[in-house]
Amino acid sequence: MLNRMIRAIKLDPTLYEEVEADRTATTQAMVIVALVALVTGIAAADAGFAFVVWGILFGLLGWAAWASITYFVGTRLIPEQNTRADWGQMARGLGFAQSVGFLRVFGALPVIGWVVLLIVTIWQAAAMVIAVRQALDYTSTLRALAVVLIGGVPYVVLLLLIAGPEVD
Repeated sequence: MLNRMIRAIKLDPTLYEEVEADRTATTQAMVIVALVALVTGIAAADAGFAFVVWGILFGLLGWAAWASITYFVGTRLIPEQNTRADWGQMARGLGFAQSVGFLRVFGALPVIGWVVLLIVTIWQAAAMVIAVRQALDYTSTLRALAVVLIGGVPYVVLLLLIAGPEVD
């Protein structure tokens, strides 16, 4: 699993093809999502135990929702002629795309933490585009980017609905 995560961080398209085909990698993808959520929660300086647990649950639910949305957009709204995919293929790729999220732990660093978080966020977005392209058997990276951007709108709305208004 660690080797696969390193390849995911390197944005290796063959890794995303590999996990797309490996049905046993769904559990590995789920573990990566949970661990990245854990690291993100730990990096939050004032995060309590409940926040970390909620973050893991929210991360897993968000991953499942994101896989569903990108699957729908990519296979129903803007498929290519050879697009063949299922939810599991999309979920595995997107789970591994989160591997670079382990670097979020450095987001807690004073002064440069925000830069680290920005870089990791952009890096994860690039990994998601590659994962989507490979899972949907696209030949066009721009089409995969469109899936991520179009899918991002309902995903953000869903997150806002789930998270609800902040209570001070």
